[in-house]
Amino acid sequence: MTDNPTDTPASTDIVPDWLIPSRVYDILKWLGLIVLPALALFVGTVGPAWGWPHVDAIVTTLNALGILAGALIGVSAIKQRLDRAA
Repeated sequence: MTDNPTDTPASTDIVPDWLIPSRVYDILKWLGLIVLPALALFVGTVGPAWGWPHVDAIVTTLNALGILAGALIGVSAIKQRLDRAA
């Protein structure tokens, strides 16, 4: 045994380290494909009507977060396919 608390027994290492856990994958997919684009559209539409400051920056940030979430799930899916093909 080592002093590192993150070490786990070999028998529990079923999922590769690079693979995003299923629940996290589902949440990122939901955020990236539905929530963040819808929220960006909402803020871009309603923000100017209510006089919210920095609406353009907020919309850009929300869209960038959506792309980041999509990239994270895309990398995980590609690596999973490559691992299964090997």
